[in-house]
Amino acid sequence: MHPLLFINANVITMDPTRPKAGSIGITDGKIGFVSTDRIPAQSADPRTVVMDCSGKTIVPGFIDAHCHLLAYAKRLTALDVGPRHASCIADVQTLLREAAERIPLGTWITGYGYNEFRLAEKRHLTRWDLDAAVSSHPVRLMHRSGHAQLLNSMGLDRLGITIESGDPPNGMIDREVPSGEPTGLLFGMDKQIARQVSPASGSLLEAGIQAAGCALSAQGITTVYDATERNDHSRLAQVQAWKRQELFPQRVRMGLGWDAFQELQGHPVESSPFAYGVKLVLDGITGAMHPNQDELNKMVLQIHRAGAPVVIHAIEQRHIAAACAAIERARKEYPSIRPRHRIEHCSICPPELASRIADAEITVVTQPAFLYQDGDRYLETVSKDELPYLYPVATLFRSGVCTAGSSDCPIALPNPLLGIYAAVTRRSETHHMVLAQERLSPYNALQMFTINAARAMGVEEELGSIQVGKAANLVVLNGDPTAVPAEALPEIQVQATMIDGEIVWTA
Repeated sequence: MHPLLFINANVITMDPTRPKAGSIGITDGKIGFVSTDRIPAQSADPRTVVMDCSGKTIVPGFIDAHCHLLAYAKRLTALDVGPRHASCIADVQTLLREAAERIPLGTWITGYGYNEFRLAEKRHLTRWDLDAAVSSHPVRLMHRSGHAQLLNSMGLDRLGITIESGDPPNGMIDREVPSGEPTGLLFGMDKQIARQVSPASGSLLEAGIQAAGCALSAQGITTVYDATERNDHSRLAQVQAWKRQELFPQRVRMGLGWDAFQELQGHPVESSPFAYGVKLVLDGITGAMHPNQDELNKMVLQIHRAGAPVVIHAIEQRHIAAACAAIERARKEYPSIRPRHRIEHCSICPPELASRIADAEITVVTQPAFLYQDGDRYLETVSKDELPYLYPVATLFRSGVCTAGSSDCPIALPNPLLGIYAAVTRRSETHHMVLAQERLSPYNALQMFTINAARAMGVEEELGSIQVGKAANLVVLNGDPTAVPAEALPEIQVQATMIDGEIVWTA
């Protein structure tokens, strides 16, 4: 790997001691020097490759601090029934009929991204809608949220779900009124169903992971954190194998699920360089919070005592408060153990709760792009009591909370510049404003996807800013996201992406 010298650049370092620079030297995959001079003295190494940026902007490689890598890979090779391809139920049915023609009878058809709010009918599909399109294949459509799915009648039969079936623990089978027949819509049952649905073939997954790596590189993403609750040691091994095969270039860390954490039996959670933290999900699908406060306290205490960060999915205000209480209790009982605990999403968070999060030194990992993608739905459906506290990123910053950005892809597009735009403007895709008082400065929004995201993953010593000794993970942009008018942010394009000193993508 030849030494590299970037000159004539507008470098935004995210290093408060030297926020701007004009040139960067790279040796052996690391940053060798950062200079305010646009044209520094020529490197003594005759092999140095000089790259003239002609005034283009260089920022640290973008980091997605909460995504679902395997789900994204599957999405790229599966049937997309999201709003870009289906604006009404008839469109979904057409897509299913076309898919059925391509695969053998009786084979599962899996689709992703259906969004009832963006369908003309403004309702969930039913098993009977799916049956009208496909009756000779079991069908499984994943909801845009990832927390619900829809099966046709053959799919329900395959899984043994009938009118007599009871709701599983912490899940719910939607039913027709008054007959009680399952409609095909299932909530909180992904674990049970995934075990019984034919998995994607190894070759298809490999194709998907390669496509994911390319797509992430094209958007300047150099590091990702997979926050999937079902992550276990076999998934860690699979990702390690893909990395050895060089199927995708991004650095990866993964949270383990609770079951996988339990299997460790005293071994360090970070026994693999890919493992970081333990993912827990707080939900209220059945009305009651699951796990309840006592169970959550015990789980968090066990994870904390092991020295691992807890990564808690918490959306509602009561769930966020419960997560805070469990973390506060664990820290009080074992104050000398100081893992960097996280709350994911933190969707409804009033100022007093933000202050509590800051006092407990909890990191929040949130998804500004949801405001762009789902802002119109939020304005219609979120209650007046809760709307003033919706994704309050400015309040979190003011409270002193380390707030990191992410996409939760494939729930939202993994485009950091879209996330930055949404955090700065608070505008939906149709330009409706969602709480102008929570707008961030462009610099703070960029922080979310660089240094703050690195801190959320425990890698800020080597990633997240452009400083001597850190990994040469960089993105070249054709505009400065901290200087262009806010409405021009979506027009900025990635020109090149570098990971560990190697350019992995160019426009």
